[in-house]
Amino acid sequence: LASAFGAYVITTAGSKEKCDACLKLGADRAINYREEDFVAAVKEATGGKGANVILDMVGGDYVGRNYEAAAVEGRIVQIAVQAGAVASADFSKIMVKRLTHTGSTLRPRTVEFKAAIGAALEAQVWPLLGTRKVAPVMDMIFPLSEAWRAHERMEDGEHIGKIVLD
Repeated sequence: LASAFGAYVITTAGSKEKCDACLKLGADRAINYREEDFVAAVKEATGGKGANVILDMVGGDYVGRNYEAAAVEGRIVQIAVQAGAVASADFSKIMVKRLTHTGSTLRPRTVEFKAAIGAALEAQVWPLLGTRKVAPVMDMIFPLSEAWRAHERMEDGEHIGKIVLD
């Protein structure tokens, strides 16, 4: 989606297959975090500048590394905390680079706020879906009676895209 709006996109993933999928979806650079230091790879991909925006789903000990990977006046948006909600941070990096670290989740938002997001998606993203400039990525569909299999697949971490219960 970011690529469709003209952003230079760097992704991280834990396997060659997932990195290949990211590139196929429009990423400009895919970093296998099991094989490469993502901070060094981001710096290299940006000519030493760092990333302007980092969407972090990991949290935990990645927070400090994100500060290193971010550009001066960069923004880090915490959208999940898969490695933990507690982190140690070196605030001098935030101050020297003038970073903004914020977080977001839809769960506590009002119905009106969610409706406004829906309207913005309809106006700005639906046209891209209609022209196939972007498309949803579905991994597998399971019948509701096999929800346990869907959970197993998700826990295995091998899926690429959404796992759907029907």
